[in-house]
Amino acid sequence: GYAAPILLGVVRISALDAQDTAEEGYTAADHLYGMGIDVNKCIGCGRCVQACKTENDVPLDDHHFNTWVERYVIRTDGEVVVESPNGGIDGFPEAAGEGGMLRTFFVPKLCNHCENAPCVQVCPVGATFTTEDGVVLVDDEYCIGCRYCIQACPYGARWLHPETRVAAKCTFCYHRVVDGLVPACVEVCPTGARLFGEVEGRATPLARFLRFNDVQVLKPHLNTEPHVFYANMDGEVR
Repeated sequence: GYAAPILLGVVRISALDAQDTAEEGYTAADHLYGMGIDVNKCIGCGRCVQACKTENDVPLDDHHFNTWVERYVIRTDGEVVVESPNGGIDGFPEAAGEGGMLRTFFVPKLCNHCENAPCVQVCPVGATFTTEDGVVLVDDEYCIGCRYCIQACPYGARWLHPETRVAAKCTFCYHRVVDGLVPACVEVCPTGARLFGEVEGRATPLARFLRFNDVQVLKPHLNTEPHVFYANMDGEVR
């Protein structure tokens, strides 16, 4: 069996405060981060979702997620069923329904940290921005909770925090990244389905992932230039 999930500490500082506590010598401009996801390796266990909620203090309900997992069931009649019960945090029940099942697979989702991020473009107060190392963040001090960014995100990756009333989303666990750690979801994945690191440079693990796989991004026709890349992703994924 797989090892028990690693329990990570709840973050107590904002992403914007992270660089103040970063390891000495960290310079954002020296990095460009992204995430690679191998769909063939995802088993839908939900440990990434659980770790993310714990690490980032995301409400423990069934409709607030920084990352979630979707199951795609392709039936022999061509029907495509997409489901994500409670974000996939508890795993998935056996696929049921009438008709034969051709194949099934899991797709982790999160903020795509786009280079041409629609959320950044529509924010009226500049609260949503992109760091020099390619991470899209929200400044809680400036966010007015107008939800424009939530509506603009084509990936459904943003939500309004019920307590703070500001926009929330995946930050790539920026408070961990600036200290030389990987995001919580990457750390706990038992199959190595997620890979985080430097996009540029031939020697980095993510760069090799991009070079040796036929990678795709979600909704490429929108030209948002995501920094989340998928390998072995079926054409039915949306």
